[in-house]
Amino acid sequence: MKMQKYDPLYGSIAHVLEFLGEGWSMLIIREAFFGVRRFEEFQRHLGIARNILATRLKRLCENGILDRVPIKEGAKRHEYILTTKGKELLPLLIALTQWGDKWIFGEGNEPIIFTDKDQGKPISAIRVHAEDGRELRPRDMLPTAGPGAGEEAKQRLIELAKLAHEIEQAEH
Repeated sequence: MKMQKYDPLYGSIAHVLEFLGEGWSMLIIREAFFGVRRFEEFQRHLGIARNILATRLKRLCENGILDRVPIKEGAKRHEYILTTKGKELLPLLIALTQWGDKWIFGEGNEPIIFTDKDQGKPISAIRVHAEDGRELRPRDMLPTAGPGAGEEAKQRLIELAKLAHEIEQAEH
């Protein structure tokens, strides 16, 4: 799934969705966070077909999310371990869980609650904060061109800035 031709802002979201955009990959990553490491365990816990699991694990390894390592030196069997890059998906996993809890299951019906191991209390909701700690809302942010932005993306971001300014003017 190449999104670049469809998305002029071909940025991080589009790139990540190329290899995480289908449900199995995020569920495999979730299981890896829960400590699952072996092919058979992923299959048992997820009920995923072997061929699909093999394909998803291979892709997650190719994209540096998981490492495929021998169970022990010289072993033919392997296990899958989250890389640093994979571990940094934790906020995304938590945000998706919290969003689903709120908008799909509703308060009081959460299937899984992540708790602080030391305190035994639910973790706080994922929020977006400014560098100085202020919580930001969507209207408090403006997407701007980064060093990797192409000309088409820069033009689109200029349009977005104008639109944001027009909306702000209309609200006042």
